Amino acid sequence: MNNGFVNSELKNNISTITFGTPKSNSLPGEILEKLAQTILDEGSKKEVKAILLKSEGDKSFCAGASFDELLEIEELEKSKIFFGGFAKVLNAMRSCGKLVIVRVQGKTTGGGVGIACAADYCFATENASLALTEINLGIGPFVIGPFVERKVGKSAYSAMSIDADFRSADWCEKHDVYHSVSENIEIMDVEINAFMEKLSTRSSDALALIKKVSWEGTEHFENLMPERIHMSASLILEDSAKKNIEKIKERLRTK
Repeated sequence: MNNGFVNSELKNNISTITFGTPKSNSLPGEILEKLAQTILDEGSKKEVKAILLKSEGDKSFCAGASFDELLEIEELEKSKIFFGGFAKVLNAMRSCGKLVIVRVQGKTTGGGVGIACAADYCFATENASLALTEINLGIGPFVIGPFVERKVGKSAYSAMSIDADFRSADWCEKHDVYHSVSENIEIMDVEINAFMEKLSTRSSDALALIKKVSWEGTEHFENLMPERIHMSASLILEDSAKKNIEKIKERLRTK
């Protein structure tokens, strides 16, 4: 079975990391592990000045956790490993030492929102609405919470967690999740190419210090993760959560 891929390409001091999975770029544990490690590996390269993180295709950026894998999890330890994968990706983005620019081409839910919020700079299209849909499963956006809250504030994060409604790209730009919103993918990619070319000419030391200063005060995020992981890991094991996932999968099949 094809669980997806993660690859990287280094060109002109910019590392482009691309991930993709067959089901709306939702993320199984194996891909989360690969993505986190690739971000750390590329960030450790002296010649890399910045990382561009993007997903495959022209529809969904990332649909969060893989429903198929969530349904297969029956033990707490395995559940903790899975949700820990999201923590690894977000902490890799935070601590890799290089600016991480994220390209959001379409709708984003759950853990994908965390990736968008962990970006140092985020490009998106007008169709790139996002939602924290975890409550629909019977859990909450606990692991990604600190990263989302850092961008939108506690009140907006709480509201997103409770209502699970989509926020428009315009809303995301006003709340500093997105820093540039384009009419379509083609225009966005032109903007990104120009932006990354500009970054490739900047001082490596200056970019690294901007990264360091931007994330000051978030060192405790890593310490928060064990408890946050346990919250999601335990809730997803409940029968009601499994039933919710099955209902959502069935609804998606009939669309």
